[in-house]
Amino acid sequence: MIIRQFLAWTQHTSAARRAEAAGALARAYLYDGLGEDVAWEAEAALLALLDDPSSLVRRALAEACAACANAPRPLIVALAGDQAEIATLVLARSPVLSDADLVDGVAIGCLAARRAIAGRLDLSPAVAGALAEIAEPEALVVLARNRSAHITTGSLMRMVERHGDVAALREAVLARPYLPLEVRQSVTTRLAESLSAFAVSSGWLTPARSARASREAQERTTLAFCTEAHPVDLARLVAHLKACGQLNAGLLLRAILSGNMAFAEMALADLAGLPVRRVAGLMHDASTAAFAALHRKAGLPPVLLPAFSAALSAWREAGQGAIASAGAGLSRLMIERALTACETMPFAEAQSVMALLSRFEAEAARDEARVLARELAAEAERSEILRIEREILDAEWREAQRQVLADWDAPQVLEAAPAAAAPEPVAETVAAIARAALDGTSEAIQEETAPVAVDSAAEAPPVVADLPTPDAPVESDVAPVVAIRAVVPAEAPADVETGRTDPVGLILDGLSDALLAEFEGSRARRRALATEVVLDAIPEALIASYREDRARLAA
Repeated sequence: MIIRQFLAWTQHTSAARRAEAAGALARAYLYDGLGEDVAWEAEAALLALLDDPSSLVRRALAEACAACANAPRPLIVALAGDQAEIATLVLARSPVLSDADLVDGVAIGCLAARRAIAGRLDLSPAVAGALAEIAEPEALVVLARNRSAHITTGSLMRMVERHGDVAALREAVLARPYLPLEVRQSVTTRLAESLSAFAVSSGWLTPARSARASREAQERTTLAFCTEAHPVDLARLVAHLKACGQLNAGLLLRAILSGNMAFAEMALADLAGLPVRRVAGLMHDASTAAFAALHRKAGLPPVLLPAFSAALSAWREAGQGAIASAGAGLSRLMIERALTACETMPFAEAQSVMALLSRFEAEAARDEARVLARELAAEAERSEILRIEREILDAEWREAQRQVLADWDAPQVLEAAPAAAAPEPVAETVAAIARAALDGTSEAIQEETAPVAVDSAAEAPPVVADLPTPDAPVESDVAPVVAIRAVVPAEAPADVETGRTDPVGLILDGLSDALLAEFEGSRARRRALATEVVLDAIPEALIASYREDRARLAA
């Protein structure tokens, strides 16, 4: 009864109200658990709403049912064939659609529909293959970027074959994980073709020179892919190159001169129809007639046999690991041996081989120069970084020294204190001692601390008399030394003369053991400050000498 009233109500209301009601009815049917009779009527009402002339109603149905696995299949199939803005909602997410439905959507759909299908989660290989055959480059880019899509090697090859000239597609294909070597080689070939055509159209290269440069770049990149490839992947790549007509004598010679013997062995085995292990044994003894027979059976030109034999001999003599470690880079040692072997041949026969080897030699020399230039540039950059770091450290050190000296030169007010003064005057006194010791002491300090002999009959000089008044600023380097007299004991041992003439020694003679202990504690506390270096400038030998003198005098 309610469904009948709903259908009657939809005949006389606006499209926006009908769309809102259709979405509410679809959600109630899918998620609210209606009774069997009511659910049957609701499903019939949803199917009837497909005939609504307004696309807003059908879009509301698609939004409500797109991600639900319990949605009625007739409803989803009908929505998948609707307008593009409605069909894409269902094609991109609905789990109700089968692979046959998706393939049919790829065949009859527009670009938006194919893009929606290409971006589906866990796309099957069948649907991916259908897209690879008929989809536009934009849809194929979405497919290649879909990491959950199961795309076979054949589908990838077909995508590159159809639209490999599109840079976005090449980048998307190369970014896929676990990409087969033959697909990488196909992408490289299409890229080389595009660059060659651009160079020719721009007038930079002639067609013949551009074709040669493109071929050599493809060969170099192909060998770079094979450096650490698995034998199974190598076998598939060799079969692909043979099918495409790119497995030629020039590629084999480059592989041998680059030390990539795994690829050379696999290629010769495929061309000659022999096991790879037997071919590897023959290549280790290239000077025998057996290798010459392998060369003929592989269909290689006889004029290349001396170059192959000389290069393999140089490879064995130089050490297999030394040349193979270069990767796809050509070995100049092997090239030179091959050139030497070809010099004894007639000029008419060796002309093409010598020209090929000469180009290989120039390429190897340029590669070595590039490596050396990069190393020199890196070394220069490291040196520049070290220089800047040293300058920064020097500037920081000079700034720390400036701040410490500024703290010393700042006016300080010294108050009269008894012998057992607080640690602060002692620290200031020690700083004045260190500064006097480092700066060589001024004449004023030398006059103020002139050597004297201690007389037991003489009275101790007044201590407080030499102290500056609390309001008087300290105007010279003499003030810290004068302040020492405030803490020097008034008594001295009778009949004893220290014999010291340096001002620092006189000051240290006047310090008590308690003050020395206090000085050592103050220096340990200030070890982490910028004054650490200056405080440590007071020689330990000077303090040790003072202690020995006092011990000797006491004895």
